[in-house]
Amino acid sequence: MNLSRRSVLQMGVGTATLAAGAGCLSEPEQGSSEGGYAAFFPLWDWTQQVAGDEMDIENAIETGQMGHGWEPPSDLQRDIADSRVFVYLDTEQFAWAQEYAREFEQDYDRITVIDCMDGLENHLLGTDTGTDIDSEPADHDFDPEKVDITNATLYEYRTGAEVGSWHNGHWHGGVPDVPLDDEVAITAVLEDGEGRVLPLGSDAQFQLEAAFANGEDDALEIESRGDHVVFGGTDTTRVDVAFELVADGDVVWETSEEPTTVSVVEELEETDAPENADPHVWIDPVIAQDIVETIAEGLAEADPDNAETYEENAASYIEDLRAVDERFHELTETADRTVAVFAGHDSYQYIERRYGFELHTPTGISPDDVQSSEDISEMIDLVEEHDIDTILYDPFETQDPGEDVPDMVDVLLEETDATESEPLTPLEGNTEEWDDAGYGWVEQMESVNVPSLERALGSE
Repeated sequence: MNLSRRSVLQMGVGTATLAAGAGCLSEPEQGSSEGGYAAFFPLWDWTQQVAGDEMDIENAIETGQMGHGWEPPSDLQRDIADSRVFVYLDTEQFAWAQEYAREFEQDYDRITVIDCMDGLENHLLGTDTGTDIDSEPADHDFDPEKVDITNATLYEYRTGAEVGSWHNGHWHGGVPDVPLDDEVAITAVLEDGEGRVLPLGSDAQFQLEAAFANGEDDALEIESRGDHVVFGGTDTTRVDVAFELVADGDVVWETSEEPTTVSVVEELEETDAPENADPHVWIDPVIAQDIVETIAEGLAEADPDNAETYEENAASYIEDLRAVDERFHELTETADRTVAVFAGHDSYQYIERRYGFELHTPTGISPDDVQSSEDISEMIDLVEEHDIDTILYDPFETQDPGEDVPDMVDVLLEETDATESEPLTPLEGNTEEWDDAGYGWVEQMESVNVPSLERALGSE
């Protein structure tokens, strides 16, 4: 593991005192706690998995509570300052943790602060990903044998960012570099000579595919998912790729005469994070693997004698995260639909973009957002339009997690033909029941979220 790959904030010596709600704190003595704290449930669970028996990690947020909007008790800052490690996300949705980290950085040399957002700039999604990627297809009965594509615009599927275009045989831009052992998903908006957008999707009239233009290359994997193509890098390479439009299994348009080049690289150059980035990075099992590596590197900085143990524990746990990633792929590959409704805040777009389904929510990324009557009407229409049987809900947006359901669930069950509801946790916390059962992040995903999504998307 390359300890220089990510920055870990090892605090410099300061002489100022650390202000806390309970009064001024002094520099901890050398006999202080050898354990650490994590800012909320997923970071706590992952840090425990990496630390193993070498360090005790405490969750700053009690069982039954979720991280968004949580306010710390007055003595928490003192307790964390008296520990060895603080693991957090540097995002305004956890403003209390940001403030703690800044003050520890200024005034303490003993505590190691691990920012799990570090190094994720290339993975972050903006809170508004609506772009021309969402162009509605034309209401037109296309004849596949007469399709004439004059414009093709490529978009990064997860972020919605435009990355390239093809116009009458000429490319501008193209597929961005694919990181080694990672993937890039590309979708397209294809227009014919009349300016009409063609429908793309597994169940649509046309499918978007890609193929090697000059013979296969084992260093690049290509997988079509109907409305987008996933490029996976297994070894560094540079290869020409042609995009194809397929109808009834036949290629009706392609860019084989004008291929675009795809490069697999060791590591992407760091880019700026989008403004108002969605903080829900802990939802994504692929991003989670990077975060676990960051945690392992941070613990190794704090405790070099056990660095090898932390590296080994991280590698073992990452295999569990990869298994969750595989379950999501299997789920979406066998799903009857790609649309579901979720009575909760918009916490799943990292999962939606990675695996190619949509969860319609009545509110934005904050659990404090209040739905309107128009939001409820839209959800009712979606349930009816897509013949949805199962309503998903966030168990933490109820008075009694594990027992109650949000009011919107009752409304949707009364006003539509939907017959059941299932929990979908944003993994910001743990219920008493799940805690008693020993559920961590992986267990919540495998025992709660994946089965609920299977029912909602029809992939049981």
